[in-house]
Parts: sequence; C-alpha cells; structure tokens
Amino acid sequence: MIDERPFAGLTPEVVLDAVESLGMDADGRLMALNSYENRVYRVGIEGSTGLAPHPGVIADAIIVKFYRAGRWSDAQIVDEHRFAADLADVELSVAVPVARDGVTLHQWNGFRFAAFACWRGGGPELDIPGHRELLGRSLGRLHARAATRAFTARGAVSDWRCGEVARRAVLASGHLPPPLDERYAEVSAQLVAAVRDAMEAAPAARWQRLHGDCHLGNILWNAQGPVFVDLDDCLTGPAIQDLWMLCAGPTAQREKEWSELLRGYSQFASLDPGELALVEPLRAIRMLNHAAWIAGRWRDPAFPLAFPWFAGPRYWERHLDELREQIPVVQEPPDLALW
Repeated sequence: MIDERPFAGLTPEVVLDAVESLGMDADGRLMALNSYENRVYRVGIEGSTGLAPHPGVIADAIIVKFYRAGRWSDAQIVDEHRFAADLADVELSVAVPVARDGVTLHQWNGFRFAAFACWRGGGPELDIPGHRELLGRSLGRLHARAATRAFTARGAVSDWRCGEVARRAVLASGHLPPPLDERYAEVSAQLVAAVRDAMEAAPAARWQRLHGDCHLGNILWNAQGPVFVDLDDCLTGPAIQDLWMLCAGPTAQREKEWSELLRGYSQFASLDPGELALVEPLRAIRMLNHAAWIAGRWRDPAFPLAFPWFAGPRYWERHLDELREQIPVVQEPPDLALW
C-alpha cells in the first residue's frame, strides 16, 4: 500500500536530529528547499561541517535529502552516490554525499537520508557570452567520466517504453473526466506510436550513465561555473538526454544555442549528429511522464498545493492539445542545421 503522507513524521526536530547523528552540531537554522519527490533542507551547522574546504562550498551549512519511501532501492541510491563521487574525482562541481565510516546512505527515525555539501550559486544565465559553451564543456567532462563505468542497479531510458508506461499510469489514475479519457487514450496512443517509430528509425546511439534530468533548475552557477545538483533521476541512456533541455526557443535561437553548447561539449566528449533525431521523441516522453508523475503523487498533500491546476479539465484539455501538436513534430526529420 502506498503511503499517502510519506513525510508526515518528518518534523524539524527529526531533521536536526538526523544531521546530528552524523556528528555535526546543528545550530537550529532550517530551510526547506524546493523539492516534491523527496524532502530537502538546508541546515545550519555550528562552527563548520568539517568537510574539506572548497571556495564554492558554504562551510557552516549542509544540505540534507530525505528519500521518498518505495521509489528507489538502497542499491539504486548508492548508484546515485557513487556516480556523484566519480564526477567529483575529476574535479567537477557536483553535490556529493557525505560519508561516515564509508557509508553515504543513512537511516534515522524510519527515514533514509543523505547529507551533501552546500554549494554557493544562483540560477544559470546562459545568455551571458561564454556561459553556454562553459556548460557544454562541463557536460562533456561529465559524460566522459560517466562513460568509464556502468550503473549496477539504476534503470534506463528504455524503461519508459516510449511513453507507454506513463500513458497507462494516467489512464489508470482516475484523473481524466469523460470524454477526455477517451480522447487522451487515442491521442496518447498515437504519440507513443510516433515516438516508437522515430526511436527505432534513429541511428544507434552510445548509451551510458547520465544525469537524467539535466535542466536549468538542477544546475547552480557560481564564480567557477556550473554546479550539478540532484542526481536523483540518474539513469542509462543516450547522451543527448542531458543536452536537449538546455536549448529552446525559435529555430534561429536554437541553432545558436546548440552551436555554443556543442562547441564546448566536443572538447571533452563526442556526440553523433544522429542523436538529434531523439530530441523530439524524448521531449514527447517527458510530456507524458510529467503528467503521470503528478497523477501518481496526487495523494501526497504537497502536490495539490504545488499543482492546483492539475485537477481541472482545462489542464487536461491543454495537455491533450500539446500531445496532439507534438505528434507531427516527432514524425518530422531532425533539422541537422541545428548541429
């Protein structure tokens, strides 16, 4: 049975006690950060965290992440932590879990949690000259390191089955009022079929470990450049999965953005131009997955507060229009000029 209030017992006292169980002295400062799937807090530390000093890291605060029960196995979480450590080994700026006696996944009061160094930084401003190319270089370095070993327990992009898993989850959720349920079943089936055809027709891509959810909300920016945070959705897939969300807008704008991003990326990693054929199929899958994610978490009290529009028919009407419009986009050949 799914716990409808998975974090009901996660009080401020529990959070602070969990931090102190790692040998740190919490000073009472506690700030909830923007996270729905898990619960993430910035906690002030008396004196210092005791972590190795770094110019990009705040010395008197720690980030604590409490994992949602039932989502990932312990082995999958350890895969995430090992991935972060691998990236840090080549001096990439990435949120790495704190180890105590060699252990990075901790338990407290029935919750699994990890603690991370608190990095300085704000949102990326990729319109600043040189920033997008720097981000590309960092992603190239990330992928070069990621390719040196494989996950042992994490899933893959193929697990999404071209969006079919999400499509079925939405239909079974009970959120679609008639006759929108019938329209959704028809349109989503057409989109999944188009995605499957496009992915089967695309040239074979090299699959490897990925960030998995590499959008601007999961990147901080400081004086040294990008900091990659939240590897919670890391998985195995084609490299372009970590790139396509960083370029958007009209065609001329995307051409410029892709050019800058790939100019930096290609200094450390290679990307087959054929992977461009996967961009719109991956975008379509994300559209399906996002609706399924909210539907599946709706009984968690945090979700109706964060997404109040989800329960109304207008959302589903817009969503259907977006899915329908995406079908011919998926079916079009990729614009290689973007390369």
